[in-house]
Amino acid sequence: MDEKVKLLIKIAKLYYEENLTQDTIAHKLGMSRPRVSRLMQEAIDTGIVKINISTEPSGYTSIENQLELKFDLLETVVVDVADPDSPEMVARDLGAAGADYFRRLVQDGHKVGLTWGITSAAMVDKLKSERKSNVTILQMVGGLGEPGSDSHAAGLVSRAAMTLGGTFCLMPSPGVVSSIEAANLLRSDRYISQTLQMLKSIDMAFVGIGAPTKDSLLMRDESIISWKEMDGLIKAGAVGDICLHFFDADGNAIHTELDDRVIGISLDDIKKIKRVIGIAGGTGKYKAILGAIKGGYVNTLITDIYTARRLLAINN
Repeated sequence: MDEKVKLLIKIAKLYYEENLTQDTIAHKLGMSRPRVSRLMQEAIDTGIVKINISTEPSGYTSIENQLELKFDLLETVVVDVADPDSPEMVARDLGAAGADYFRRLVQDGHKVGLTWGITSAAMVDKLKSERKSNVTILQMVGGLGEPGSDSHAAGLVSRAAMTLGGTFCLMPSPGVVSSIEAANLLRSDRYISQTLQMLKSIDMAFVGIGAPTKDSLLMRDESIISWKEMDGLIKAGAVGDICLHFFDADGNAIHTELDDRVIGISLDDIKKIKRVIGIAGGTGKYKAILGAIKGGYVNTLITDIYTARRLLAINN
């Protein structure tokens, strides 16, 4: 048997049969977790691993109802994830759930806001072509990271609009600029100011919830903000962000100079949207999700069963 095939089978057995995490497998086999993740995906792509997705209800209705009552949420969707320690796996599974919810919720004539990130990208990738009349998808924050990347906001917005046969409204600027003066100048641009104004009247928004960690997408190469800036935010109590606006564990906004350099919707305007769907999960996002709920920045939540149980276990 080919050595590569042997390795794929070994990793698949360790993960799916022995229930080891990707971190444990990586340590056991002397390789990086990203390589383990890639090899697991290759095992799926080559048919070594076959995944059957049940179309039956998840069985988490009771937990969803408890979360809605406990945190006064409009709706909660709780799903299984393959590995809560793997941001890539969490994004894949939550993205699929987000796509299902998107298809159910978005109707003719709706204006929908969309942010950026790997979970948002996974959601858009899972959307199926389904024409809607007069739907507009709007970019909620300027571009972040590589413009050609799958998780870049402009690309996600345009792809989502195309699946619905709708229109889109972009924020043609970086998400963060170097000075307040540059930010004020960009906000005066006709197209940017038009999008910012339209965002005040959207029907719903699908948002990612970020966590201030060194391995987050936001911090991958420090091209968006520096670790020095992030460290300052953490010392100020930051546990998470939405659209690059940070908040603490109680949901209080943390105001720094960075806020004034962000080109996008504000937290105050996010709170005014009728339905804000936060799609986030995994072991590294618990505090950020709780802060977003406490701050009233999301009123609908799509998350994993592990996070759901942790949220229910706390005394608020």
